Amino acid sequence: MALVTLAVAKEVVVVVVTRPRGFGPRGDPGSRGPTLAGQFLVLQLVVVAVLLTAVGVFGVRQSDAQFQAERGPAMRSMAEDVAGLDPVRSALGGGSVDGPVDAPVGAEELARRLAPSAARGRAFSGATDVLVVGLDGTVLGAADPSRVGERAALGASDALEGRGWLGDVEVDGRRTVAAHAPIYAEDARFLGIVVAEQTYPTLGDRLTGATSDLALYLGLGALLGVGGSYAVSVLLRRRTRGLGAREIDTLADHREALLHSIREGVVAVGTDDRVTMINDAARLTLGVTGEAVGRGVDELGLDPHVVALLAGRDASDVQDAVALVGDRVVVFNRREASSQGRGIGSVTTLRDRTELLSLQSQLSSNLSITDTLRAQTHEFDNRLHTISGLVQLGEYDEVRTLVGTLTRRRSEVAAYVSSRIDDPAVAALLLAKDAVADERGVELVLDPGSRLPELPADVSADLTTVVGNLVDNAVDACSGRDAPTVELWLTMVGDVVHVRVRDNGPGVPAELREAIFVRGFSTKPAVLGGRGIGLPLVQLICARRGGRVEADRAAEEGGAEFRVVLPLAVRQGEVS
Repeated sequence: MALVTLAVAKEVVVVVVTRPRGFGPRGDPGSRGPTLAGQFLVLQLVVVAVLLTAVGVFGVRQSDAQFQAERGPAMRSMAEDVAGLDPVRSALGGGSVDGPVDAPVGAEELARRLAPSAARGRAFSGATDVLVVGLDGTVLGAADPSRVGERAALGASDALEGRGWLGDVEVDGRRTVAAHAPIYAEDARFLGIVVAEQTYPTLGDRLTGATSDLALYLGLGALLGVGGSYAVSVLLRRRTRGLGAREIDTLADHREALLHSIREGVVAVGTDDRVTMINDAARLTLGVTGEAVGRGVDELGLDPHVVALLAGRDASDVQDAVALVGDRVVVFNRREASSQGRGIGSVTTLRDRTELLSLQSQLSSNLSITDTLRAQTHEFDNRLHTISGLVQLGEYDEVRTLVGTLTRRRSEVAAYVSSRIDDPAVAALLLAKDAVADERGVELVLDPGSRLPELPADVSADLTTVVGNLVDNAVDACSGRDAPTVELWLTMVGDVVHVRVRDNGPGVPAELREAIFVRGFSTKPAVLGGRGIGLPLVQLICARRGGRVEADRAAEEGGAEFRVVLPLAVRQGEVS
């Protein structure tokens, strides 16, 4: 976007920056860090690894849950079966309904008697071990004789209280699913418990054995993740032109510094008519407050014609379009922006030309004075030549008559104007324009109904510019025609000055009554110096004060008529 901005801007901006470390020529690997695409690839691979790990953990946990769901009931059934065997109850002193109670025996003999039942239970169920545990938690008999006499690992079981239990127990550092079943004698005495336990498979067994598909799925996921990450990194490298994150950050900082340091306002608008960038100068010029980026152009509180200029709703570039923003005269230049042949919006530059308008107004007044002095000089030269000739001829009476006539006429014109126009600057302007019109053979008529009091200095300056330009255009329009006449009417109603200038020239065609107020438009031939500045300047002065200027065709005599409404005070928000 910065390149588009430079192409549109009317100023040349030179930015001098110090090259930061890691920001060097593309071919110098020693001065560059990893590219953004490379960093993204590494990040994606890390994400893929984390995801695969999470999937693996989930798969293992699911395998554990499945193992417990399948083997837990089997262990419980086996523990209950062994606990109900007569040899087990008899060995523990429980006897049977029909037989006598066995006499107490030693620990070794007891273990020998219990071993066959525990071994059969382990062989039948596939358990890791089957134990017979006494009331004190000591192993009395087991399928594995080495465990006799040790403390049984019961975990959170409450089986020693005479209740069955199923759950996980840590045995010698290995996780085991265990089922505990109480052993009761025929007379309901609690004799001990049977523990049937099976150790969970190892992690490798769970990944390659019970869940063999998981390894395949993880492998495919890793392959797809790496391939997708590489494809995305290649696309990102193309989009970022191989730049690293630090380089992009530096370029963004330079762009911000550039856009916010230039004096011209710059506004970038996307294809959805939302602001994508606005610099400080544009905020000040447009009077935008708050966060503007991301908001629609029509949400910034701007006048509709300014919104149309920024949004580009006419689908064409704008060059040197003049608009009034508040009390500022702003020149807009808009250019459509594109990237790789695709439209991405538009960039508009704004130049505050309020001071230039004031200078143009002053220049217009100075040019008017210059023209007046030139006309008067020419008039005086002609009259001096006439007087000189009469003196040489000795016609002194004629000299006195001519001088009296000239003096009386100028006095009458001055008295006529001053009796109706109290503002000195406007009165002086009308006397000067009368001389210019007279030199060109045009009759300038001030309507007898004109009345104008003395005005504030700023209003007087604006009014002289307006009247001067309108009278000059009228004189140019009707000069050379039969009985060329320019009529001027000035009055003030309340705090609003009304001006009407009418001529009997060719008039303004209806289709050009809007175009004549566009800067650069002129119907004058080039030899007449038509520059298309006067009427746009009149319109801007009127708009700045909340007034207006209208062009129309005179009703009776033909020609053109311009009507101006000029409030004394600057009125905001009244420009249509």
